[in-house]
Amino acid sequence: MSHTAHIRSHRKPRRSASTIAMRTGVAGGVLSTLAVAGASGAAHAAEPVTQTLELPTLTADLAAQVAQSADVTQQAAASYQLQAERDAAAAKAAKQAKTDLAEAKKKAAEAKKKAAEAARKEAAERASRAAERTTLSASSDTGSSTGSSTSTGTSTATGSAAAVVSFVQAQVGKAYVSGATGPSAYDCSGLVQAAFKQVGISLPRVSQAQSTAGTQVGLDNLQPGDILYWGGAGSAYHVGVYVGGGMFVGAQNSSTGVVEKPLSYDPPSGAVRVL
Repeated sequence: MSHTAHIRSHRKPRRSASTIAMRTGVAGGVLSTLAVAGASGAAHAAEPVTQTLELPTLTADLAAQVAQSADVTQQAAASYQLQAERDAAAAKAAKQAKTDLAEAKKKAAEAKKKAAEAARKEAAERASRAAERTTLSASSDTGSSTGSSTSTGTSTATGSAAAVVSFVQAQVGKAYVSGATGPSAYDCSGLVQAAFKQVGISLPRVSQAQSTAGTQVGLDNLQPGDILYWGGAGSAYHVGVYVGGGMFVGAQNSSTGVVEKPLSYDPPSGAVRVL
């Protein structure tokens, strides 16, 4: 026996490998857990700063961009709608202008046609009056050469015709007043009516009716006492009395009053014979 056998060894007893490994694993696990917890705690400690400083800014910018995009889209839509309305109005105006132009051309053509017809009628009337004047002038010249009529202002009328002629010649120099029937003033039809009243003949009051009161006679076949008219038969605007010798008496207008003038002074359109 050794002399040291009775002395206890101060060495610690050996631990098995499995025990050491287990303890090492436990310690590593604890350290890992602490590391994860520390990292998690650090992450959680930094997160409120990110939420407070970063996220609201990003959210506000995004909202502003969305709002701006919406405004641009709305403005573009309004612009397109306005342009569409303008295009529609322009098309409508162009169509209306085309219709108006066609209508104006139609009316212009009608007016031109009417004007041409009126000019034709007027030319025909002028030609007819010129022919009547030529005939009347020739008749007056023939009467003068054959002694069938007396000098200017002298009438060869007899009977009732002479009385009518005498009356109207006696009124020469009196005033013309529209609507007057004598004795101090007359209008044209008032003078004629008053003259024939002297011989018991009642004539209509106005020139239109007096122009159809008797038998129509040609201006180349006038006799003293015939009623002369200016304008159409039934639509005459003036009347007078033929007194012979190519002369007539009439209440012409307010400037001249009742005058005795040659037919050439104001050639009549026609005549009627009442006596």
